Formats: sequence, C-alpha cells, structure tokens
Amino acid sequence: MSTQLGNQRPSKITTRTIVDMKSAGEKISMLTSYDFSMAQIVDQAGIDIILVGDSAGNVMAGFETTLPITLEHMIYHTQCVIRGVERCLVVADMPFMSYQVTPKEALINAGRLMKEAGAHAVKLEGGRSVADTVKKIVNAGIPVMGHLGLTPQSIYKFGTYKVRAKEEEEAAELIEDAKALEKAGCFAVVLEKIPSALAKKVTNSISIPTIGIGAGKHCDGQVLVIHDMLGINKDFNPRFLRRYADLHTVMTDAVSSYVSDVKSQNFPSDNEQYD
Repeated sequence: MSTQLGNQRPSKITTRTIVDMKSAGEKISMLTSYDFSMAQIVDQAGIDIILVGDSAGNVMAGFETTLPITLEHMIYHTQCVIRGVERCLVVADMPFMSYQVTPKEALINAGRLMKEAGAHAVKLEGGRSVADTVKKIVNAGIPVMGHLGLTPQSIYKFGTYKVRAKEEEEAAELIEDAKALEKAGCFAVVLEKIPSALAKKVTNSISIPTIGIGAGKHCDGQVLVIHDMLGINKDFNPRFLRRYADLHTVMTDAVSSYVSDVKSQNFPSDNEQYD
C-alpha cells in the first residue's frame, strides 16, 4: 500500500525526500547505473535513487575489484547517468583513495563529483574513521551517504567477502559507526552483508535511512547492482541476490540470431534496404 508520502511525492527526489520516506515508513529503492541509456530506463521505471557505483570497475571495466577505478572514471560515468535522469536522486561513489588521505583532499574530490559530474550526493565507505571527513564535506553543502559492513574498497584488509559483524564486538562497533555517521551529517547509510538482526538494530538506532544489500528486510531500503539483478552478470550468485530477468540469455540469443541472419544473407531483407 502506498504511503501518504508516496501519493504526494515530488517530481524531483532530494535527500530530504529520502529522509522523509523513513519517517513515513515508505521503503526506498536504489539501483546502480553507469550510462545514459540504462539510467533513463531506471529513472522512468520509478527508482528512488541511482547509485553510480564504483562497481563500474567490475561490471563496466572488468576489474577484479573496485580499487582500480579512478575519480576521472567516476566523473565520466556520473555525467552519463545525470543526462538520462529527470526525477530520481543520483549518488556517486567516491573511489578508493579519493577521500582517505585528508579531509581537505576528500572535499576537493567530492566537489568535483558535484561540480563537474553533476551528482546530487556522494557516497563513501567507513565509520568513525571518516566522520571528520564526512562533516567537512557536508559543511561545504555536499550531501553524503555512508557505507558500513562489508566495504569493498577494504577487501584486501579483510581478505574475504564473507558476512561482516557476526561477532558481538564488531556488531557493537558498527552501531557506533552508524551513529557517528549520522552525527557527522550523513543523510543515509548503506549496510552491506551484515546479519539481518544487526541491520534491524542499526535501523532502529538512527534517524537517517538505512539501505541494505545483503542486510535483510528490516532496512529502510534496498540496493542491488543492476547487472546482477537483470541477469546480465551470471557469474555472481550471492544468497542476497534476486534476479528479475535473464538478460544474459536474451542478449546472447539475440546476438546469435543476428550473426546467423547475416551469415545466411537473411539480413538485411528487401524491406530493410533503400532503393
């Protein structure tokens, strides 16, 4: 059932809209996009937030991790997405080493994502360790989304993509990190691959929305990588992923049919050429 907010939602979604959705009890939908055409489809389908994720390093560039993607890459992908969007909020990931050195450098790079790329907000990973950086960016007028739990940019530190914060000590630290991000000024926080019960505790402990990926149903919203949920990428099969299409098969079959038609001279037909 649609909430009152859903019935009266403004034509342009802002960070304020997202925060109000939590208060109204309306779930938040978020998907990644990296180019104009995909962003246009996702926006028109009614998504609340598009994340221009550093996962572009995996699904667009073929890197093994997200670490190699650069700020210039993220600016380019965000520019492409922004041109395809009319309604939803666009959040751009700050890539590895674009915010970890100093808060000043982080502010400059966040500013580039806003000024050059047109992002509506930025996202960065980490808790209390980046709270001062978040505060500096927010104080400059740039909205920030946090990211806790499994943080892919720290994959070599953790050495695994397994569920995070299953132990009581790490779970307690994650709750404190979420509170620190809220205090620093984040408008929302992504919770990745943590126990559902912990995600519920975090969600109830802070006033800003939580958006889960592999964090269960108690989060205020959900996010998936679009190549995963559309079945374009068939090699990634985590427990939390629901595939809403099998575009890998659809696209493979279409390309195979095209190749066959060209080889057999069935394409182009008389009706597909000019006199």
